[in-house]
Amino acid sequence: MTQQEQTAQVSEFTDDTVDAEQREAAHRERGTVRPITVVGNPVLHKPCATVTEFDDKLAALVDDMFASQRAASGVGLAANQIGVDARVFVYDCPDEEEGVRHVGHVVNPVLDELPADQRVLDVANEGCLSVPGPYMELARPDYAIVRGQDLHGEPIAVHGRGYFARCLQHETDHLNGHLYLDRLSKRERKDALQQMAEKTPRYETVPND
Repeated sequence: MTQQEQTAQVSEFTDDTVDAEQREAAHRERGTVRPITVVGNPVLHKPCATVTEFDDKLAALVDDMFASQRAASGVGLAANQIGVDARVFVYDCPDEEEGVRHVGHVVNPVLDELPADQRVLDVANEGCLSVPGPYMELARPDYAIVRGQDLHGEPIAVHGRGYFARCLQHETDHLNGHLYLDRLSKRERKDALQQMAEKTPRYETVPND
């Protein structure tokens, strides 16, 4: 059975709001903080490898990602943002509309392609831990569905609106080798990179030299 066939069997969305604080804390306390890779690092600019082993090594990676995400004050983090070539992302993202906190991980994520009549664009500021400093306006669909697997290889599906939808799309982009900068005009991208160069990151990063 292919991953697409397996994830298609998911009939209900994962409830990632239950015990969110406790689950995030448990991951973070087991994990080790790693420095963040920044734009220009080759690992950020190519599609990540599909995960095929659902083992203790993968669980440890997810723990490290939660620890690193918290240390950098992020709401989402992809594996290549800590230098690991693997299709995994984690998130700890508030949903301001519903007043809840989403915490979870997705392995081998695939973003649903929404029909045109269901695609409502939301224009809002977007930033990235791998582009420390600037925030730029970017239009994205205000609803997103991501399907993938959990740490045990079981199929899961996550959905969200607004800010959380933006987070799901942003992190999936990372694993496909794209940064939000790639969706900007050349002029906007140049502006963002200049702002990044003028600021000192609040967290440890991996130099590109």
